[in-house]
Amino acid sequence: MGEGITLSFSPSSVNISSTSAVVHIDPAAAMFDGMLTGWERQQLSRGLGQLTVHNNVTFIRRFASVTGEYPWLWRPEDVEDFTASLLSGKTPLSHTTLRTYHHKVKKFCSFITDPRYGWAEQCQESFGTHPVQICHEWNTHRHLAEFEARPSRRPFTYDELEAFFNHADAAVNRITQAGKKGALGALRDAQFFKTVYAFGLRRTEARMLDLSDLHSNPYSPQWGTYGTLHVRFGKAFKGGPPRRRTVLAVPEFDWALEGLRQWVEKARPLFTANGSDALWVTERQSRMSIRHIDSRFCLLRDEVGLDKNLTLHSLRHSYVTHLIEYGYPERFVQEQVGHSYASTTAIYTSVSNDYKNRVLTAALAKVSGPQSKGHKP
Repeated sequence: MGEGITLSFSPSSVNISSTSAVVHIDPAAAMFDGMLTGWERQQLSRGLGQLTVHNNVTFIRRFASVTGEYPWLWRPEDVEDFTASLLSGKTPLSHTTLRTYHHKVKKFCSFITDPRYGWAEQCQESFGTHPVQICHEWNTHRHLAEFEARPSRRPFTYDELEAFFNHADAAVNRITQAGKKGALGALRDAQFFKTVYAFGLRRTEARMLDLSDLHSNPYSPQWGTYGTLHVRFGKAFKGGPPRRRTVLAVPEFDWALEGLRQWVEKARPLFTANGSDALWVTERQSRMSIRHIDSRFCLLRDEVGLDKNLTLHSLRHSYVTHLIEYGYPERFVQEQVGHSYASTTAIYTSVSNDYKNRVLTAALAKVSGPQSKGHKP
């Protein structure tokens, strides 16, 4: 073979040198693979989770496929064209999703243009050009608001909650009366959703609960071992482990505790021949899957005829809203749901007109005196 190109990989870069021994079939593809390998290891070194890193790398491959170019040929207009294609579909992507995509491209470009890794120098030597940062303030979505979800997202009303939970309970009775299998699973699912609401949990937080996470509260002995929940799989900061917190049961939701007791002490033992500690165990001795939780919620919601914009996470929004309406201090609510900042809790809150009218009435009473209530001139 004549003079060609050989590539030797290092943890964070690819070294390309001339040799008369080896001809590399596709040096450009090898360079790109080396970049992705280096970026993957850099992210793992920063403490990001395996799944997060995998998704980031997969997305960059997708972006490169859409542009039809390697990173050292990318230009800012590639970001703009990619964004336009995402906004042209029947269901345009949300502001948050687009901002996340832009952030991934920006981070990757920051990595391959960082002189400490030498990618720009390697590309210039091998291909006569080098990568540049293609994301800037004029072609990317910025974080302009604390709450970026679609306006249609909202908490349940009290009537909607009652209809949803009543229908979930009725499903258990229908299956039992029909003599079919599945009554225990339906009971478990109904209580799962009630627990999500009664303790303001995220989906994964509730799914990963074990029996050992149920504890008593010495200030509420009437609830036995169901007075507190120890959440061990709370939402983590990026690059950090799951956060933990303890959530206290409150008297306004004590109706859900009786159902939890019934599931744990009477129904659940019929599922657990192997002594599993998972709270929401299936007939196959495993935890409920995310897919089952989501599909079951949507099925019950649609059977009741509720707004399709109501999601499982809307139960958590409802918990925050209703605690505020019941008069709990904002700091208490913030600790219950595991928010680092009060502003995050505030954007979850969507109090009803009845609550606002009560607050207004109380404020007027302080100014005008209680005798002004119902006064007619």
